[in-house]
Amino acid sequence: MAETTLHIGRKISRIRELRGLKQEALAAELGISQQAISKIEQSAEVEDSALEKIAKVLGVSAEAIKNYSDEAVIYNIQNNYEGSNNHGANIGHQFNFNPIEKLVELFEENKKLYERLLASEREKIELLKKDN
Repeated sequence: MAETTLHIGRKISRIRELRGLKQEALAAELGISQQAISKIEQSAEVEDSALEKIAKVLGVSAEAIKNYSDEAVIYNIQNNYEGSNNHGANIGHQFNFNPIEKLVELFEENKKLYERLLASEREKIELLKKDN
């Protein structure tokens, strides 16, 4: 179990998936290859400088990635949604972000990313048409 709690690459992958980003989209934002993202996501450790850049693109802090766990997100959703009657103590749980708000924010950012990628592809097509 210790391996999964410390495996930064898996945490990056999970947050990326929650954002609805494909490896290719994350790679494009970072200016690296999809294969490089795949390698990072398979790595237990990631250099702090790279982690900072990835965190910025994912819209979270590097600390949020380091402290991420599915269990914490599920617990937060189950116990902190609006109108919840469960007001039990959250002893021992610290959340760096509200996952629902973050998901909404991330989906909006994801939409903007795809719009930029689409615009870029359209520009490429126009350039290719001009060359012919």
